[in-house]
Amino acid sequence: MRFALAAVMTVIPALAGDRFPAAGGDIEITPINHASVQVEYAGKVIQVDPWRQGDYSQAKPADLIVVTGAENDHLDPEAIAKIRKPGAPIVIPAAGNAKAPDGVVLANGETKTVAGISIEAVAAYDLIPGDPFHPKGRGNSYIITLGGQRLYFSGVGECVPEVQALKGIDIAFLSMNLPHGRMTPAAAAECVTIFKPRVVYPYHYRDGKVEDFKDDLKGEPVDVRLAKWYPSATGK
Repeated sequence: MRFALAAVMTVIPALAGDRFPAAGGDIEITPINHASVQVEYAGKVIQVDPWRQGDYSQAKPADLIVVTGAENDHLDPEAIAKIRKPGAPIVIPAAGNAKAPDGVVLANGETKTVAGISIEAVAAYDLIPGDPFHPKGRGNSYIITLGGQRLYFSGVGECVPEVQALKGIDIAFLSMNLPHGRMTPAAAAECVTIFKPRVVYPYHYRDGKVEDFKDDLKGEPVDVRLAKWYPSATGK
């Protein structure tokens, strides 16, 4: 029995994802690092913002890669090359074309079906000026629809009118605690109360006080998931 148990334990994967029911099977979501997320559904793997600082040793090769911005922690050609299946499409904003010349460009407000998956690009930008600054039109956030479930990945930006207008979001990944007071935990929590996702993962927060975000949403009808985005740095 001991040998049998040891054999079973050796095949447990390093990555453990959350499962959400959807038409046609569960959606499995595995946070990796910072803004990097692995999504699995109906035999397809989507990698969002793969970045070399994440641990991809147990990650699955991508049928589709989705990139929110042109910055190195969102558009990393080295990480993309390692995780991409041959010929897998890469969805990018136009600002990322130099780094990913074979990317499928989506402009703010545009919707395309890529690799059989509906992807809607939503504007992602800063309202508060400063360095770094993310102007309107440079980056995207995305709504990805899988099995009738709408997943939102905010990329980098504030709670702009386009985000406030979101409807029917089932699972949201929301950037938090950006420089210069943008999207502090309180601002991110307020944004959640406006567009009302069923589930929210705060991400892209580095040393942000993620517990404050969760505390600010106590009593709200939202499932707040605190993932281990930065295990080596903060244990969170």
